[in-house]
Amino acid sequence: MYAENILDHYKNPRNKGVLENPSVTHEEFNPLCGDRIRLQLKVDAQGTIVCARFLGTGCAISQASASMLVEQAEGKTLKEVRAWSKEDVLDWLGIPIGPVRLKCALLALDTLKNALEILNKMNPSVVQGARP
Repeated sequence: MYAENILDHYKNPRNKGVLENPSVTHEEFNPLCGDRIRLQLKVDAQGTIVCARFLGTGCAISQASASMLVEQAEGKTLKEVRAWSKEDVLDWLGIPIGPVRLKCALLALDTLKNALEILNKMNPSVVQGARP
């Protein structure tokens, strides 16, 4: 039913945990299925994500997607991750996702995008000064 990489990230999530002194923390919830993702990022003064962690509950797709997203985010600039799209997440998952499961697959991306908006409001100089 699921691709091997989804099961691997679900059973052995990368970067699952809590950051000490994160630059931003944001949590989103999917009321349709109960999935929940809490994302934390630590961003340096140049706008690079130096550390990313998540906590969450939910289906294999939402949790694997969060694991893949935080793994991909570390070392990237805010500008790079801001450009990520639904297609990027679906490519990481590697299987066709139907409309019912799409919200599960994109919960981590939505959480990330909203975390970046919060970070921008808290510290616009870091976000605006982020290198390309």
